[in-house]
Amino acid sequence: MKISVALATYNGSKFLIKQLKSLMDQTLAPDEVIIFDDCSSDDTSLIVKSFIEENNLKNWYFYVNESNVGCKRNFYNAISKTTGDLIFLCDQDDIWHSNK
Repeated sequence: MKISVALATYNGSKFLIKQLKSLMDQTLAPDEVIIFDDCSSDDTSLIVKSFIEENNLKNWYFYVNESNVGCKRNFYNAISKTTGDLIFLCDQDDIWHSNK
């Protein structure tokens, strides 16, 4: 069974590092993490790109919407890129327990 995480972000720079670390530190790593940003005006994009690069996360994918589409559509966009049999939705300010 393939596990995907769909994470929607928008101006979440103050929350993101803890959330991204909690995803990375799962006891059962997801097969892919799809992150969609809804045109943030803060450092969200830079934080996500740097985190993926610094941790060499080859199965993490980051996208930015062409225009602000709102929360529901942002999650829809993230879900539409997943390929897993099981999809976990993730808000930018969630901190996951390591065994989620």
